[in-house]
Amino acid sequence: MAMPKYVTNIDKIEGISEEEKVKLKKITEKYVFRVNDYYLNLIDWNDPNDPIRKLVIPNEGELSEYGRWDASDEATNYVVPGCQHKYGTTALLMVSEVCGAYCRYCFRKRLFRNDIKEAMNDVNPGIEYIAQNPQINNVLLTGGDSLILATKKLRQIIERLRAIDHVKIIRLGSKMPVFNPMRIYEDEELLQLIREYSTPEKRIYVMAHINHPTEITKEAKRGFQALHDAGAIVVNQTPVLKGINDDPVVLGELLDKLSWAGVTPYYFFINRPVAGNNDFVLTLKEAYDIVEQAKARTSGLGKRVRLSMSHTSGKIEILAVEDGKAYLKYHQSRDNVYGKFMVLDCPENAAWFDDLPGNEKYWNAPKKKSEDIISANEFIAEKELVGTK
Repeated sequence: MAMPKYVTNIDKIEGISEEEKVKLKKITEKYVFRVNDYYLNLIDWNDPNDPIRKLVIPNEGELSEYGRWDASDEATNYVVPGCQHKYGTTALLMVSEVCGAYCRYCFRKRLFRNDIKEAMNDVNPGIEYIAQNPQINNVLLTGGDSLILATKKLRQIIERLRAIDHVKIIRLGSKMPVFNPMRIYEDEELLQLIREYSTPEKRIYVMAHINHPTEITKEAKRGFQALHDAGAIVVNQTPVLKGINDDPVVLGELLDKLSWAGVTPYYFFINRPVAGNNDFVLTLKEAYDIVEQAKARTSGLGKRVRLSMSHTSGKIEILAVEDGKAYLKYHQSRDNVYGKFMVLDCPENAAWFDDLPGNEKYWNAPKKKSEDIISANEFIAEKELVGTK
C-alpha cells in the first residue's frame, strides 16, 4: 500500500456538506487541521456520530474556551528548553510540535495554535540535562508525535540517548500505529533503527494512542507485528471520551483487540479540562462506571489497564467512585507521595481532581520556574486561564 495523502484544507473533505464546511473553517483558522486519506476511509460518512469522524474532524464546541490551555501545568515542569522532568526517573523530550492526526480532544491543544512553541529543533539542552541526571532511566519522545519525525532525525536522537548509560528505556509517543501504519511497516530504516537499539537490556517502547476498536485494522495489526518483530514493546493509552468511546461494549472490544494483537492496555485517562474540549468530557463517576463495565467484558490481560488522571500533582489512579465518594491513590507523584490513598467527596458533576472538595489538602500548587530555563515562547499557565468554574 502506498503512503497516504495528507489533507489540511477542510474544503477537500468530500463527506462534509458545504454548509458545514463554512462553519468548520472558523475552527481551522484557529486550530491546525490535518488528516490523511487512509484514516478518512475509516469514517462512516452516513453516520453523523461516527466516532472516527469525531476524533479528527473539527467541531463547533472547540470555539468554546471553557477550561485552560495547560490543564496539567506542564509549563512548570520544564528544566531546559524542550525538556520536562516531573517525575524522578522520567524525562520528556518535546521533539515535535507536528502530529499526523490533530485529534480534536488533545490535551496539548495549545500546540495547535501558531503562537505557541514548546518543541525544540535543537534537542541538545534536553539531552545534556538527561546525561547530567543519572536518576533518569527512561525518556519519552513526545510533542506532537515522535514518529512524524523523519527516521534520520529520529536516529540522531536515539543514538545520542543510547550513548547515555543510565537511559534504559526510550519511549516513542505516537498515533501513527493506527493513523498511518504504513509509516511503520513500509519504513525499513525505522524498523532497523528499532532492531539496533531495542535490546533485552534497553528496550524501546511505542506508546500508542488508540482510542477506538475501529482503528485496529489489518494495516494497524501489520504495523504492530512489524514493531514486535523489530524488538519494540507496544502499549496503549487513551482517554475515555464522551461521544467516542464512552460505551462499555466499545471499550471492552478495544481491550480485547489490543490484547489479541499483543498491545498492552496501559492507561485509560480522564480527559483533561482543556480549553475547547468540553464536548468530550465525562464526569468521574461516568468514566469509572464505563471502564469497570468494560473490564468485566474482557480477560485479565485487558484488565491490566489503569484509570488515571494526569493532574498537576501526579498521575492519580481512580480505584472506585461509589456512594458519593472517590477512592484514589497517587500512582505517580510530583511530590514523592507515591501510593498515597485518598477518600474524597465526589459531587455528581465532578470531572477532575480539582472538582473534589478537599483535594487541596493532598498537594501543593507548583511554583512557576524562572523564564531563563524554559523556552522563550513558553506560555505562562497562570495567564492562560480562559474560563472559570
